Amino acid sequence: MKLPNNLGHLTYSTLVHAGDDWSQMRASLEEFVPEVKDRLGVKGKFGVSLRLSGESAKTLTGSANERASLKKYLDENELYVFTINAFPFGPFKGQRVMEQVYEPDWTTQERVNYTKSIADILVEITDPDISPSIQTAPLAFTPNVVDENYIAKFTRSVFEVVAHLYHLELKTGRRVKLSLEPEPACYLETTDETVTFFKERIYSELGIKELAQVAGIALSEAEGAAKRYLGIVFDIGHQSVGFEVIPDSLAKLVTAGIPIFKLQEAAALWVEDLTIGKVPELRRFTETIYLSQTCLNTDSGIVKYLNLGEALDAFEQAPTKTELRTHFHVPVFLEEIGPFKTTRFAVQQALAMHKAQPLSDHLEIETYTWDVLPEELKTGDIVDYVTRELEFVMKELG
Repeated sequence: MKLPNNLGHLTYSTLVHAGDDWSQMRASLEEFVPEVKDRLGVKGKFGVSLRLSGESAKTLTGSANERASLKKYLDENELYVFTINAFPFGPFKGQRVMEQVYEPDWTTQERVNYTKSIADILVEITDPDISPSIQTAPLAFTPNVVDENYIAKFTRSVFEVVAHLYHLELKTGRRVKLSLEPEPACYLETTDETVTFFKERIYSELGIKELAQVAGIALSEAEGAAKRYLGIVFDIGHQSVGFEVIPDSLAKLVTAGIPIFKLQEAAALWVEDLTIGKVPELRRFTETIYLSQTCLNTDSGIVKYLNLGEALDAFEQAPTKTELRTHFHVPVFLEEIGPFKTTRFAVQQALAMHKAQPLSDHLEIETYTWDVLPEELKTGDIVDYVTRELEFVMKELG
């Protein structure tokens, strides 16, 4: 939905629903989104964040009738797409995902072609007054980035998509924005790393020259295109896991001139004071199909682990004063979940900043872990859950 006071468009991510192929995603769209809209009491048009996998993109690209059918359904039900999640290319529900969620990464032509096809689809299914965004992976899983050539390769791939978006707008008059999403254990992880990448690889003299060459445009045009079509998704939960101070991180991005094309309201699991007695209860959150990147903040500094279970093993072997945060998305309306806390406070900090001066025109709640939450921590059904999250954000924004 479009919020008042220039606060942008707000919705929730349909990544929470089944959607590994187009038949699943279309069914989820029709089953859940109108019900969420009705439950919220939204009058008029309701915004949609659509998850499109590689299979879904292939289906829609290959069928003009299916694209037209989707647009017709959206219009008839007063729904509008303003953002697409094109981060997970392959399966995301019901089976082990882990580090495969980053594949194919940005060194591959498969990722480039997939993202271009998403942009082409968006031009057809979105309203003319919308500049839609594409949420995508943070370039590569860190262990795979072995040398400078790897970095140069995924940077050039990003430029290839930016060039496509530039020419797509010339052709159609529609601006589509590409948004890289920093995440723990990835090449783009911290806000500082993200700022460095943009300064050294995108906005630098060499970066602008490379973009101009790839796009076949003048240097003066390339400098503007870099910021017009390329920015980031700022996932509040991801940055909270690494113990970033969220207002400071957002300020760094603004100062560096890096567009925040999507501000993602997400909260992580937080244990202020980890003890041996809390470990068994925490292990209930390790039985998940997703990575659970975890940071332990100790007197000797922050130590990072790829999964919560590994962090708990290390703590048990050498217990010490420790604060823990883990990449397990929890409902943003909860300050506590079971015996533990959440980083909801960071969401509130970001929303307060956004309310004072808008940071982004796309806001999205992304708590996709409903299906792997311990059963007794679920209240109501998935529609209740999503609706409460949206109501919480709307209340915070006044």
